[in-house]
Amino acid sequence: MNVLQISHCYYPPFLDCSRQYAALFKGTGIKVTTVYLTGEPDPEVERATASDEVIFLGYKSKDVSGLKLGAIRKIRQIVAEKEFRFCIAHRAKPTYVALLATRLPVISVRHNFGDFDRYGRRLLVNLFRKRLLLLGVSNAVRDEMRIRLPHWPHEQIETLYNRIDVDAVQAELLSKNEAREFLGLPADAWVVGNVGRLHHDKDQATLIRGFAMALPKLPQNSLLLIMGSGPLEQALKNLAAALGVTDKVVFAGQVPNGRRYFRAFDVFALTSDHEPFGMVLLEAMAAGLPIICSDSGGGAEVVRDAGMLFRLGNASEFAEVLTAMSQWGEYDFDLHCQSLRAKFSDEAASVHFWALPYLKDVMQNEP
Repeated sequence: MNVLQISHCYYPPFLDCSRQYAALFKGTGIKVTTVYLTGEPDPEVERATASDEVIFLGYKSKDVSGLKLGAIRKIRQIVAEKEFRFCIAHRAKPTYVALLATRLPVISVRHNFGDFDRYGRRLLVNLFRKRLLLLGVSNAVRDEMRIRLPHWPHEQIETLYNRIDVDAVQAELLSKNEAREFLGLPADAWVVGNVGRLHHDKDQATLIRGFAMALPKLPQNSLLLIMGSGPLEQALKNLAAALGVTDKVVFAGQVPNGRRYFRAFDVFALTSDHEPFGMVLLEAMAAGLPIICSDSGGGAEVVRDAGMLFRLGNASEFAEVLTAMSQWGEYDFDLHCQSLRAKFSDEAASVHFWALPYLKDVMQNEP
């Protein structure tokens, strides 16, 4: 038995998303063929995808805009050569291609809010509803889809959380001293870490304001390190200067494979506005870090049992939570990791995936 997986690209985070879904079939005897619509062949990507077969169509992004006829033809050729039971498609474009190129049942994985704000996308999925399952990466994404598609049965719009290979992520982690040396941080600093694009969606402005408010009550050698790049970098640096904390806020820029250095942090903070999920939260959990997160979107679902929440955009409340966390004693890392494995590991996702009613029907029906 074979399963087809289609991803638009293999750039972060979609290489790992492809790996996550390929991992669902480990030990089942079902073979997975993963197709990347864009991107040149890459042996390392092929290895990391963890599929039985990886096909690179090599299109540029502009080639798969509009009707995507070339991609549809290529997928038809692939399906004609092998018998597939169903298809997994990540986001809108691969779903469009899968529905028009095949007659397979399609599991469409949705990673963002607002996917069905467009009438054309709602029209497409309504036309093919009989062979579609929509999976949101969080309950927040799922619930928004159910609102946008009110006539769909709830069992056809479900949640399957993102997850990580916990052991693999932990094996990559550098020690605290090694990570701080790489990032240029003092060994004795108390470090608040944040990772993400410097963009309005990530709301690092609230992060900096809250940190500045809390600073008088934090350990004397406290620092805020922001890892990432984006259009708001200068504006955020200006904000730090206006608040008088320039020497306490470190902008590390884009750090390749940044999760390797998470043990440099004493606390991880994510202040995002309506985060669909927040993979960095799982990586911070794997590093054994206390976590603070805004109470918005999928991030709140991840952190609810494993950290502390504050009201979205409320810098003073963030400051209170950060101050309280700085006074914690010994942190129960083992309990934290147990929560991660119970809800957000490959093993936990596999149990939930194979219990989905839609999937049970697909597997019971003859192809």
